[in-house]
Amino acid sequence: MSIRFYMDEHVAGGITKGLRARKVDVLTAQEDHHSAVDDPLLLDRAGKLGRVLFSQDEDLLAEAVRRQRAGESFFGLVYAHQARVTLGQCVVDLAWVAEHGQPEEMANRVQFLPLRR
Repeated sequence: MSIRFYMDEHVAGGITKGLRARKVDVLTAQEDHHSAVDDPLLLDRAGKLGRVLFSQDEDLLAEAVRRQRAGESFFGLVYAHQARVTLGQCVVDLAWVAEHGQPEEMANRVQFLPLRR
């Protein structure tokens, strides 16, 4: 799998477990001792680790969009609105991104779930 994920602290544990069952490389903010960190720092931390951040937090989405508009770089964000995608669909779509995506394709990009394939 090409893309490794960093999970925001608010992501349901079932998504992380489902991805790990599919052999996707996932690290949570809690495991990295970065719970309750401000959104800009969390996005920076994911990048320092060479991981794409996954979040369902609208504030993180806003930070990524702000960076895009300001020309500030970040490693990438995958965003899923909680009311628009199921836990199972998140697992399927994130696993697809991990398997088929390349880290350089995610640079400074926001990918929305669900995917339309």
